[in-house]
Order: sequence, then C-alpha cells, then structure tokens
Amino acid sequence: MTIRKSTRRTLLRTLALGAVALMPFAAQADTWPSKPLKLIVAFPPGGASDIVGRFYAEQLSTALGQPVVVENKPGAGTAIAAEAAAKAAPDGYTLSLAPAGQLTILPHLAKDLRYDAFKDFAPVSVVASVPYVVAVNSTVPANTLQEFTAYAKANPGKVSYSSCGNGTLCHLSGEFYKSLTGTELLHVPYKGSAPAITALLGGEVNAAFDTLTILAPQVKGGKVKGLAITSAKRSPTLPDVPTAAEAGLKGFEVSSWFGIVVPAATPKPVIERLHKELVQIAAKPETRTKLAEQGLDVESTTPDAFSRLIREDSVKWGKVVAESGAKIE
Repeated sequence: MTIRKSTRRTLLRTLALGAVALMPFAAQADTWPSKPLKLIVAFPPGGASDIVGRFYAEQLSTALGQPVVVENKPGAGTAIAAEAAAKAAPDGYTLSLAPAGQLTILPHLAKDLRYDAFKDFAPVSVVASVPYVVAVNSTVPANTLQEFTAYAKANPGKVSYSSCGNGTLCHLSGEFYKSLTGTELLHVPYKGSAPAITALLGGEVNAAFDTLTILAPQVKGGKVKGLAITSAKRSPTLPDVPTAAEAGLKGFEVSSWFGIVVPAATPKPVIERLHKELVQIAAKPETRTKLAEQGLDVESTTPDAFSRLIREDSVKWGKVVAESGAKIE
C-alpha cells in the first residue's frame, strides 16, 4: 500500500508533536529535583505527624540532594493541608504527609471539601504507623478502661475528651469508643495533638484518644493515666498498659498511618524515584531505631498497595461515622 506524501507528512508531524509533548516529562525525570522541595504536614509542630514529617524530610534532603522544607498547615481537620496539596503544581516539588484521617475519615464527615481523596492525589508509600492510647487525667476516678466506661455511663454528656481536630483519627477514635461502649462523651477539638494534650494535662478535658508517640511520655511521667492501647498486642514502649481487648473492650483496634502523596498528575518517573528513595530510607536500621523511640513503626508499601489501603480504610471509617452519627460543624 502506497502512502501519499501529504498523509506521510501528517503522520510525521503527529509523531513529532507527541515526542515534544513527552519531552518535559523525560527531561524532568532526568533533572528532577533541581530546586528545593516542600513537604506539607497537616498538624502543628510537636505531634506524631510532625515528627514523622521532619524525619523523612531530612532523609529525603540527603537522598535527593535538595532541601525538603516542612510546611505545617494545621486546621479544619487536616482539610487545609489537603486542599493545599491537591492544588499544588504536579511537578514533584510539593509532597504531602497524609495522615489516615485526612483521606479516609474526613471525606465522610465534611461534604464541602475542596479535594477528592481518590482523584486528587497519587499515593507514593506509607512510611509509618502508630497505635493509639486511651488516657485520662489524674482527676478522673478511674484506673482501668472498664472503670472509665462505668464513670462515663454514670455521667452522660459530662465527660469530655480532646482531639487533634475535627474529622481526625483522634476524633473518630473517640466516636468509635462511644459506639462500642454506648457512652456519651463530649468532644472538644483542638488544632493539633500538642494543644489537645495540654488541655488534658491542665484538666480542661477528662480524656484523650491520641497516638502512642504523644501520650507515652505523659504516661511514663505519671502526668496522665494510660488505660489501654489500641493495638493487637502490648507495646514495648508502654509494657504495663493493656490492650483494649485485655482491658475488656474487644474490637477497639485503631492504628494511625502516615503516607507520602503527591498531586495526581505528577509524572510517573518522579513518583517512581520518590518511592525508591522512601523504600531505601525505610530499610535503614537507624530509621527503625529513630522512629521506635517515638513509638512508631516503620512502614513501606508500593503505590498500588497504598491506594488499596486508602480505599479499605475509607470503608471501615465510613461505617464508624454512619453508626456513631459523628458530625463536624
């Protein structure tokens, strides 16, 4: 079959344009990164999310040869940080440390979000996880989880708990506990774990559901009473604190994960490079040692596995939201 010259020219022009269109991505894969990167963290300094974010930012700075600057954007149950990350240029220079609640809980609670947890982000890898602890201040007349439950039932609506923000896992952990125990607790949200635990220490609230990272020092120091840990087995960080199942509340298992995501249209070669570096960081003995000091477990997943985790946890927490009737204003 003979191809006419005009048709041949059209085909060659189309191929050339396609090659030109791909050139920015190929060039970016070769030269990226050529300037500092930004890592958005959804909570203020002091919490588990900030600790993980700053550690990985430092490690990525070394691995990539460019500064990775942490930008804390707390508020609105992590929605402010998520929106900023979703709207960022998909050029590989804006990363986001997404906490579990940002992508799996908040979308079930807030109907006016300006981001889509499934469409606006490209998952790279989960980097860490941590169980939660149920803690009460010294004024609460309870030394076990069962005693606290009995106390809460005897004082419906009068026993309060702080959280690191509306729509966060700190919030939904309390709602999960309420739905399992039939108690009525007053939720008091704060902008981050640090102020939430300060409120607990100061007696402004009676209890808190927060990460092992945040509460372990307070429990060890005798400043608050640790009633239960929400993992399947006890933590070596707090070996004397029973699991929720051991404390008489089966099914109350909560683990917060933190994962690196980028804007959805970020070039695949950039995502692959980021994933490669994150896997290598996770494999370092010093990474496990450093994060273990904070009660954190090192994690590493493929982008596909991370995507499945987001969807599976979204189903789980969506059910908790529906059954508990949890709402945010």
